[in-house]
Amino acid sequence: MSEEIVFNAKGTRDEIYREVLPQIEAVVADSNDEIANFANVAAVLKQVFGFFWVGFYRVTEPRVLTVGPYQGDLACVRIPFDQGVCGAAARGRETIIVPDVDKFPGHIACSSLSRSEIVVPFVKNGETRFVLDVDSDKLDDFGSADRLYLERVVAVVGNAIRER
Repeated sequence: MSEEIVFNAKGTRDEIYREVLPQIEAVVADSNDEIANFANVAAVLKQVFGFFWVGFYRVTEPRVLTVGPYQGDLACVRIPFDQGVCGAAARGRETIIVPDVDKFPGHIACSSLSRSEIVVPFVKNGETRFVLDVDSDKLDDFGSADRLYLERVVAVVGNAIRER
């Protein structure tokens, strides 16, 4: 296993994702432990892109997300499926990009410094199992490259997890 991620910091976001994704795949291939993989992937994404907040929320009881490993400021501990961007993505079982969190109805402000957000759910057998939540302190910071590659990252992580 590599304990160092190598990437060209001057590349476009798309180029950086293409460089980093195989390295994430290699890290995850060494472990089918959910917590270890969440922790490592959150650390990689935070290190490589410098996002304000990167973390995972797990479904730990029906229609409730509970914070898992993350990198960044203090997090909300529990998020019901009917609240916030994470809840909406979990409920709708699809990626949500929010260019301005202040304009998202029901946004949960774990930090007032968060300005935009992308949330990617992992869905298996028709049920959301976890979400990857990435916040930026910049408005409109996420686009199609983030959606494409973060969905791939979530699939890699989710497919490596042992059934609970």
